[in-house]
Amino acid sequence: MKKPIGILGGTFDPIHFGHLRTALEIYQQFDLQEIRLIPCQIPVLKKPTDASAEHRLAMLKLAIDQQPGLVVDDRELQRSGPSYTIDTLLSLRAELGDTPLWLILGSDTLATLDQWQRWQELIEHAHLFIEMRPDYVLPKDGTIAKFLWQHKTDDLELLHNAPAGKIYMTHLAQLAIAATTIREQLAKGLNPRYLLPDSVLNYIIQNKLYLKP
Repeated sequence: MKKPIGILGGTFDPIHFGHLRTALEIYQQFDLQEIRLIPCQIPVLKKPTDASAEHRLAMLKLAIDQQPGLVVDDRELQRSGPSYTIDTLLSLRAELGDTPLWLILGSDTLATLDQWQRWQELIEHAHLFIEMRPDYVLPKDGTIAKFLWQHKTDDLELLHNAPAGKIYMTHLAQLAIAATTIREQLAKGLNPRYLLPDSVLNYIIQNKLYLKP
């Protein structure tokens, strides 16, 4: 069995050290083949992005330049319409065969997971790797709680030895950085340096992104 491939999706509007540290820590700590950062085209449960797909992709490439194990995958930007995770997993599975896939999610995502397109099918094509947020309490009843109970495991080897089907939860070092904060600082003329890579900040400044109209 090949080493697992991690999947970290998002708007990356803009990419920042919170995203990057999470990706690198999972890659190194859990012995993955690579982690694919997949920017979405049109977010379904969030407001539209401020920066265009082209700018977000360019910033993402700058952010991970020369970092082994982190890879940009732009397949969602190549699709028109909303970016549904199930479509991305089906595409990856067709490409990668039985390679284990780890869909990396923050525990806060669980609150709205049942609003995702064909959400109960996600587990058929990938393991769900849940990064637990501080003070987050797992649901004790309802559809999501039942889903977690059915698939949850503490055996990490299962995520390495099977293509999909399990949910694993872990606590990682957290960097409390939000893209919203970065955009707000830029709009106010403040300097968000040290929240994101200098290469990304320079790109934002050069292209006058996130400024007030």
